[in-house]
Amino acid sequence: MSQEVKKERPAPDPNSAKYKLNAIAMKAYADAQAAKDRGELIGWCSSNFPVEIPETLGIAVCYPENQAAAIAARGAGARMCEISEADGYSNDICAYARISLAYAKIKDAPEQNMPQPDFMLCCNNICNCMIKWYENLAKELNIPMIMIDIPFNPDYEVSDAEVEYIKAQFWDAIHQLEEITGKKWSDEKYKEVMEYSGRTSRAWLAATSCAKYTPSPFNGFDLLNHMAVMVTARGKAEAADAMETLLKEYEENHATGKSTFREEEKHRIMFEGIACWPWLRATSTGLKSRGINMVTTIYADAFGFIYKDFDDMCRAYAKVPNAINLELARDKRVKLCKENHVEGLLVHTNRSCKLWSGFMYEMSRQIGETCNIPVASFDGDQADPRNFSEAQYDTRVQGLTEIMEANKGV
Repeated sequence: MSQEVKKERPAPDPNSAKYKLNAIAMKAYADAQAAKDRGELIGWCSSNFPVEIPETLGIAVCYPENQAAAIAARGAGARMCEISEADGYSNDICAYARISLAYAKIKDAPEQNMPQPDFMLCCNNICNCMIKWYENLAKELNIPMIMIDIPFNPDYEVSDAEVEYIKAQFWDAIHQLEEITGKKWSDEKYKEVMEYSGRTSRAWLAATSCAKYTPSPFNGFDLLNHMAVMVTARGKAEAADAMETLLKEYEENHATGKSTFREEEKHRIMFEGIACWPWLRATSTGLKSRGINMVTTIYADAFGFIYKDFDDMCRAYAKVPNAINLELARDKRVKLCKENHVEGLLVHTNRSCKLWSGFMYEMSRQIGETCNIPVASFDGDQADPRNFSEAQYDTRVQGLTEIMEANKGV
């Protein structure tokens, strides 16, 4: 009986966007470890804390949310969550937090290690759970925590008063970091970081908007992988270059009739919610096998920040998805659905992400009515595989498929 011969994968193209973006994501951890080894102080940072501040100061930071997603995607989410739960943390709190709290305790996860912090950088425009998570880490590790409060905005626009309130906190955070680390702020360096951040964000948002083409030149799950660089490195020159390469590739795919979505694109949906990292292959395959391409998600676009100066940067950080009211959040998603010719909405209500999932039922109902598209919801978790039912997910996807096919007269 002949042995099956596995096909060798071609060597990755070092000039491709995928190669560049993967290299940047991994370099962030390596750079932080190198800084730690040199005796520099490094921090752990929430994903929507203004990355421009540590970048301008030349301070290395790591992102616990990114680490938790990587650990979960590589199969260790349950193991890490169980460590935190054994210490008394509830299964109902954020799985990112449970993984992070476990990592701070055991200080080792071969799936994705990163150096221990000397300070915490927290911003609550993600969620209020972030405050208690980071407070606990700071207390258990006996390190300082810098907190920035960005108020939930019930209005459609960000007021000048809110900008002033946020700006004062940004400068206070800068001065605290100068005192803690000995690094000094430079206005010239900030202008350079702002320019790179703008280039990176414009290219990223233009790349994601290539879903306006039919068929889409990319598989939407690519966005979930590439967005790590938008979180950690958008103020760096290499990030701007990589995102501009990604945009060029997507435009070339459209021009030549190619796509990273390897099946016939029969249907186009928006994915709403945070990705199920432990079940990324299952969620991707469940759609791809039915010819469904997830062409857009607010989760990816949320990390594109375009602004013209420091004040405008404060305004931008007050308009991230979890800091805005339901009406504005809905309108942003409706815009994506209409621009990208979406036929259905698949909603992941993540039970441990309270704010995002709390208003998701009503918002998804309004999106469905406004765009006249079917909506399917399933429950799970962003990083704990025990809180996801593959059978339930598949049932929801099949139901959504049947409605979209009926709408098309298939």
